[in-house]
Amino acid sequence: MTDSLSLTRRAALAGAAALPFAGAGLARAAGHGAEMQGMKLPRTNRFMLGGFEVTTLLAGARTVEEPQNIFGMNVDADTFAQVSQDALIPSDKAHFFFTPTLVNTGAELILFDTGLNGAGIAAAVEAAGYTTDQVTHVVITHMHGDHIGGLMTDGTPTFANAAYVTGQVEFDAWSKMDNEGFNANVKPLAEKTTFIGDGGAVTSGVTGVAAFGHTPGHMGYMLESDGQQLMLAADLANHYVWSLAKPDWEVRFDMDKAAAAATRRRMLGMLAADRVPFVGYHMPFPGVGFAQARGDGFHYVPHSYQLLMG
Repeated sequence: MTDSLSLTRRAALAGAAALPFAGAGLARAAGHGAEMQGMKLPRTNRFMLGGFEVTTLLAGARTVEEPQNIFGMNVDADTFAQVSQDALIPSDKAHFFFTPTLVNTGAELILFDTGLNGAGIAAAVEAAGYTTDQVTHVVITHMHGDHIGGLMTDGTPTFANAAYVTGQVEFDAWSKMDNEGFNANVKPLAEKTTFIGDGGAVTSGVTGVAAFGHTPGHMGYMLESDGQQLMLAADLANHYVWSLAKPDWEVRFDMDKAAAAATRRRMLGMLAADRVPFVGYHMPFPGVGFAQARGDGFHYVPHSYQLLMG
């Protein structure tokens, strides 16, 4: 009796297990399968930092072929391939993200960097639930095109009611260059711009931090509220593996490669030692994570729920 019942039960379970697959096959045969929706990334990510509301914005993304033309220019191809393989990423292509950040202090709505163009950053701000007219301050970390491109839309300021803040060293350096993007997007706003240096305040709880090397006056910004900290690191490190695990690897877009590498080591070391999270402009979206010391470099730990705990 027991053996008979066991056999019957196993047969019934096997038949039940097969039914969903049979049903799926019948649905597909009848033309009722669901349509593929395609890949999709969220446009915004929001969390609280003390009394500040911080929203990272996906203002664009693109795939780049042959990334060793950008990262690890001072190492051989085999080394680059091995480091990539060890991190389970391809060595022949990379995906870039462009991540401005909105900080709502309760009194100000501050946008850090503006993406590639006005339409893109306006759409990102609106996806976060705001309008461009509500932005009170626009802070520019440095003058590369993917950070200043959204300042203007068809020759008109994208953020009509905003004041502007940037580093004095950075502005002065680019003022001496013949750069179309800077001339078209930044110079027209000079009279509305406040220039700061290392330790300068944008507003209470938002402090500029010199991070020179990527550009002559590249700046990060430390947020502090109710005892919590977050570094807006901009382009301090532009890839979560190739820039963190190997901070001495040369990066094509670093204008002073030696200074940029020294700055990476210094600032990543500080972030790792103090366990301060950071937003990296080109880190995998939502762009928020931690640096952890590992070997001769650092390991990127993506934010999961650490900043959701209050």
